[in-house]
Amino acid sequence: MGSEDEARCAAILRLLAARAGRLTPERIEAALRRYPRPEGGLYSRDQLLRVYRRLCTEGQMDWDPRLAGALGRKPTRTISGVAPVSVLTPPYPCRGQCIYCPSVSGAPKSYLPDEPGVQRAIRFRYDPFEQTAGRLQALENIGHPTDKVELLILGGTWSDYPPDYQEWFVCRCLDAMNEQESATLPEAQHLNETAPHRNVGLVIETRPDCITLEEVRRLRYLGVTKVQLGVQSLDDEILALNRRGHTVAETRAAVRRLRLAGFKILLHWMPNLYGSTPQRDLADFQRLWDDPALRPDELKIYPCLLVEGTGLYDLWREGKYQPYDEETLIQLLMACKARIPPYVRLNRLMRDIPAPDIVAGVTRSNLREVVRARMEREGLRCQCIRCREIRGQPVDPRRLRLNVLTYETDATVEHFLAYETEDGHLAGFLRLSFPQVEPELEELRGSALVRELHIYGPAVELGVRREGRAQHIGLGTRLLETATEMARQAGYQRLAVIAAVGTRPYYRERGFRLEGTYMVKDLRDSPGRRAASEKIP
Repeated sequence: MGSEDEARCAAILRLLAARAGRLTPERIEAALRRYPRPEGGLYSRDQLLRVYRRLCTEGQMDWDPRLAGALGRKPTRTISGVAPVSVLTPPYPCRGQCIYCPSVSGAPKSYLPDEPGVQRAIRFRYDPFEQTAGRLQALENIGHPTDKVELLILGGTWSDYPPDYQEWFVCRCLDAMNEQESATLPEAQHLNETAPHRNVGLVIETRPDCITLEEVRRLRYLGVTKVQLGVQSLDDEILALNRRGHTVAETRAAVRRLRLAGFKILLHWMPNLYGSTPQRDLADFQRLWDDPALRPDELKIYPCLLVEGTGLYDLWREGKYQPYDEETLIQLLMACKARIPPYVRLNRLMRDIPAPDIVAGVTRSNLREVVRARMEREGLRCQCIRCREIRGQPVDPRRLRLNVLTYETDATVEHFLAYETEDGHLAGFLRLSFPQVEPELEELRGSALVRELHIYGPAVELGVRREGRAQHIGLGTRLLETATEMARQAGYQRLAVIAAVGTRPYYRERGFRLEGTYMVKDLRDSPGRRAASEKIP
């Protein structure tokens, strides 16, 4: 962009800034037409945002979130407090032989070439650096802060990729966030502690039968903090009919192992599998919460979708399988959502597979909205974290209350510490885990674990405090103080945090040190601190 273009953009921005409290799409359009591009046409909002950020950085204009919000798009991208960046691994053999899973040339197992995420990955030739840099740029172009990044590595079964490739892939993603090259993964992780785009969460997806102790150690070396497990069903007969290749016992063992190592656990669950019924699915869903060996932190519900070229497609053509109709699926999902505990986040209710690829069954892409609207009409309520997030609502820290929900698993006692508004909206939470058996990892012996600390609301840049926003007003520090005191009173010698590499400085400032791959605070020698009160003073 030349100097004349920048001058015209600056003029548009100053005109809009004078009306920041009364901006409408029509007024923005009028300003754009008042200062058109010299060669014809209008400037894009992306261009205006880039110039606006530069002018604010140089002190020529004052940052106004109302103006930035009016120019930006899709605020939901960072409404949960961080910028999600998804990258895909290239096609590679998977140990699974699931009858519902598509296997298409050019796409990772279970993905299709015309899915939006796959198309982006193909455009970047599945290069991890280019994918990460491209997504960061795309988010910045539409006005989102990208200094706090949750990196999601999706694609095939992560654990089946060669270890050297895994290490190179993560390193190159971090290089893109660091905006500089590194020779090794540990070097890239160290650089990310002070990088322009800090990694505040690293997510991979794999299978329960892959979770060995060796795999857990490897995931921690890579910096992984959350594991998505494709469990699909909690019924061994259904798993066998669909050739899933693992058992419910393996699922329980994997969840236990991951939880004792501090990981956040996200399970994939799939209704409408071959051999199941709506009644059987609902009973299966209830096992997620009734079985203490499960009780995940997050969940994705992926109704089985019928696509051509799969074993399930052949069964359908033979008349042996029939997808649920829309009303049946909506009724099932309503019943499921109404049963989700308040410590769980429901991330998805439908796969992002284009409707033309679905041979039969439900094709709605907005199924979540449809289910939610129906629940409201029928007086049903979902208590999941996503439905209770503070999102863009203003936050008065003096009116937040700290609630602690405690539940047991087969190996731990879990405490869900949550700051909530008077009407039940969630501003931030901490997952505190008290192991009741000896952890397998030596560095966690004698430790209570912080498995997650998350403050909600629109993402705010590091070091910035904005009136009415939940981020950067001390909620995280207060939750940590409460967790520290609870762990000390329970007799634990140390408090460990499964911290992403980009969050290490945050924990150092609060008395933690890096030990192995965890941030650790000794509770024996440090003086006791007053726990955060039920109401923030």
